[in-house]
Amino acid sequence: MHRHFLNDPRRLVEEALAGFELAHPRLVRWNRDPSFVMRADPSPDPRVVLLSGGGSGHEPLHIGFVGHGMLDAAVPGAVFASPAAYQVEAATKAIDRGEGVLYVVKNYTGDVVNFNLAAELVADDGIRVETVLVDDDLASESDAGGPGRRGTAVVVAVEKLCGAAAERGDSLDKVASLGRRVVAGSRSLAIALSAGTHPGETTPSFELGLDEVEFGVGIHGERAAERRPFGPAADLAAMLTEPLIEALGINALDEVIVIVNGLGSTHGLELSVMFAEVHRFLTARQIRVARALVGSYVTSLDMAGCSVSLIRADEELIRLWDAPVRTPALTW
Repeated sequence: MHRHFLNDPRRLVEEALAGFELAHPRLVRWNRDPSFVMRADPSPDPRVVLLSGGGSGHEPLHIGFVGHGMLDAAVPGAVFASPAAYQVEAATKAIDRGEGVLYVVKNYTGDVVNFNLAAELVADDGIRVETVLVDDDLASESDAGGPGRRGTAVVVAVEKLCGAAAERGDSLDKVASLGRRVVAGSRSLAIALSAGTHPGETTPSFELGLDEVEFGVGIHGERAAERRPFGPAADLAAMLTEPLIEALGINALDEVIVIVNGLGSTHGLELSVMFAEVHRFLTARQIRVARALVGSYVTSLDMAGCSVSLIRADEELIRLWDAPVRTPALTW
């Protein structure tokens, strides 16, 4: 039987948001109705602002990235469920500073539909919106049509880089163009060692043998297209990294930003080992790791596993990556 720290599963997100606000009162404020999280001390100065959101269960995404240098607001839905359009509309109006709003949206049908609807609604109030659709998950790429690649850990890089561009005063068109360039030059892959368990449930969303990994798993506990043999960290890191290099056409002497992201219950020791192996794999191919982010940032409840993301880097992206950021989950 799986146990959780909760009172009532139906009130988990609400109670968690209350605790989140109490823990970070100088950084964020939770608007109760409709529900969204925004900066605690927004400046009235005109500039482009950033808004993102999605289902809960992926924390610290997105609420943990609200603050200076990243998001101006984040709209949480129920666990693994898109926020409603009226929530996104209200958050947009609350943060708008007259220079336009950038929506950073992961490629899932509910998120896409509701953010697009909200953009139409706020247009009636004269608020201009541009959207960056994050679709980095290589495992869900298909020639058979459908919704296309899912959005996973590269969303953190988009929020960081576009947030820095907005802080320095770039126009909405420039910030949106930057975000789309980051997405186009990025891909991710994930593996799971065990599935997550929904709050209040007693069994995980799928079962794995001790000698198996779920290769290409999604952040909502979706089953992957295939299972592969479990092995040493070096083998698993190569399994994740090599297809990304091929998909992006990365060559010797190219620079990349690397994200090694934990999926919920993977310990920091393990993530550091995986990053060391990814770094070794890239270095052996003369690919330079310009910057890295290692930790649990886009999770899937308590899933055990990790994802690897490669993001093509250049001087401008590195400057924006290094720009100051202060949020509950990311600060430098």
